Amino acid sequence: MTTFALIGAGPGLGLAAARRFGTAGHSVALISRNAQRLDSLTAELADDGIKARGFAADVLDTESLTAALYAAGTSLGTVEILQYSPVPRADFMKPVLDTGADDLDAPLAFSVKGPVTAVNAVLPGMREIGRGTLLFVNGSSAVRPNPNVAGTSIAFAAESAYARMLHDTLAPQNIHAAQLIVPGAIRPDSEHSSPGALAQRLYDIHGERDGFRHYSEPLPD
Repeated sequence: MTTFALIGAGPGLGLAAARRFGTAGHSVALISRNAQRLDSLTAELADDGIKARGFAADVLDTESLTAALYAAGTSLGTVEILQYSPVPRADFMKPVLDTGADDLDAPLAFSVKGPVTAVNAVLPGMREIGRGTLLFVNGSSAVRPNPNVAGTSIAFAAESAYARMLHDTLAPQNIHAAQLIVPGAIRPDSEHSSPGALAQRLYDIHGERDGFRHYSEPLPD
């Protein structure tokens, strides 16, 4: 059994993705700062017959993130699928003219150093089993910079560049890197951007391994 590791575990998209990949037979590693939330989510998955464990870590703390992914691979099985989808903090989203150089430290650590740390932690295992999937979930500012949310626009663009380089570099090793852009809010009543619909889309991206960038729905004009 291999593992689906979710960075940014929460009750919406995170739980839906964990349930979708867990139902397909993968064990599930949930990674979040909130240990109490992890306990609740693992209990819900256990009720569905899914083997899951929570690992507390902060994506801004590279040592804790590396340790969590190592523990997940050791205790649950090699991480075959990694999903990086933590929710950015509100203070990352200042207007561009109110954004100073220091204001970019945390967003870049969140969206660049975090993914780099996570990928480097799981790549050896993926190479050992000869396959893997790296899934990056971002909002529309990753592809259409928004001056009202400068920190995430800059950091998501950098994350996109990193993920695209992974896609091109790792394809010959049967490791597929892909990005899913969710243009608007994740809403339970949305046909294409509900947690369940997005979870199925991520599972399809993993299975079909076709192309780098995908959209849950078209970007609004």
